Amino acid sequence: KEGHSGPTYESMQAVFDLQPFRPAVNLSNPTITNISFTLYAVLGFQNEKTQILTTFLWLRLYWHHEFLVWDPDECDGVTRISLPVKQLWSPDIIVYEVDDDVSQACPYVYVNHTGHIRWDRMLRLVSACNLEIFSFPFDIQNCTFTFGSYMHTRDVRVSPALTFKEMSGNSKRYLEASGEWELVDILGETSILQFGIDEWDIITFWVVIKRRPVLYVVNLLIPSSFLMLIDILSFYLPPHSVDRASFKMTLILGYTVFLLIMNDLLPSTANGTPIIIYFSVCLALMVISLLETVIITNVLHHNSMKYQEVPNWVRVVVLKHIANLICYRWPDDVRPPSLSQRDEPERSNGSSDPQIVQPTSRAPDQQPAGNGPELQQICQYLGDLRGHLTSLQKESELQDQWCHVGYVLDFLLFRIYLLLITCYALVIISMWCVWI
Repeated sequence: KEGHSGPTYESMQAVFDLQPFRPAVNLSNPTITNISFTLYAVLGFQNEKTQILTTFLWLRLYWHHEFLVWDPDECDGVTRISLPVKQLWSPDIIVYEVDDDVSQACPYVYVNHTGHIRWDRMLRLVSACNLEIFSFPFDIQNCTFTFGSYMHTRDVRVSPALTFKEMSGNSKRYLEASGEWELVDILGETSILQFGIDEWDIITFWVVIKRRPVLYVVNLLIPSSFLMLIDILSFYLPPHSVDRASFKMTLILGYTVFLLIMNDLLPSTANGTPIIIYFSVCLALMVISLLETVIITNVLHHNSMKYQEVPNWVRVVVLKHIANLICYRWPDDVRPPSLSQRDEPERSNGSSDPQIVQPTSRAPDQQPAGNGPELQQICQYLGDLRGHLTSLQKESELQDQWCHVGYVLDFLLFRIYLLLITCYALVIISMWCVWI
């Protein structure tokens, strides 16, 4: 018409009337739908226990409408127009893994004079993603998006509009840098889904995302390492001090809080043993450390309070062989048990402390003149005092012996504990270095 550019309304209305029908002159020919998308944002997992991933996509669909073709020369050079999508047939392309599709409706499509249509949509997809948290918090997840027709079998074919490398590059270019996850790569392939005698064309995209571990390293791993370091340093507290046991119990309580926090972050159905088992092993090591403190306290207090002699096998095994093995330093005023045992008979034969006065017995005819009840009572008091001092000296020697047994065992268990923690830390650090 005069004064009108582009296809007329009457010609468009004839196409709109065919909206329920697939736009193919020959219905035996399939309609090819080309699909491409750009990953705009990875919002993360709404709830890692339910393994639900939320993402933003810019989805672009292309297909050919054989009834919407015109000659630009007859329409004042117009080569592209926009039309309402509700007035045209559109392919029923869905994402199979989507649990909830919250999309911003785009009411229009672009139509080229050759009949090719482009429909842009922004999708907020809430989809299921099978988590692999073995290397948490340095884990890499591989989530699947499968695009295909909901109802049409072989009459609607799908294929990628861009190469998978181009889609990955565009997504990395536009992806928001904030958030817990970052995009590693986008891979994909086309395949055919068979169900009975029906076949559907599908495109499977694998979106590989990597967790940013800084939050977990700063808030969990570093404080956990500090707690383990404090637990190691607690061995330098005096073994006979009760404060060491209460101090270790406080550390165990703090570590239990860490485990409760990590339990809230992990999914309920993990496919493998997560690296977070590190916290459980550290808790077990701290419990072993507390048990070691209980054993040493029992040796130092319980046995020494009974004033029992140190068994000979304990002297040989602990005070001699184990002490030499761990290079135990004896105090300057204490001699090793091999030397003290040789001198012990000499002490018992009368070579006692020179400060203890040993009264000598006299014959009845050698008693001094004037021997009365007072002098006999004084001699009895001196004998009782000597017995009491001898008893105190023996108790002190028994306590010293048991203290050295406890010190040697404490030093040995501390070396074993330190060796276990060192080996475990090396294994964990090497695994993390591989995953990073």
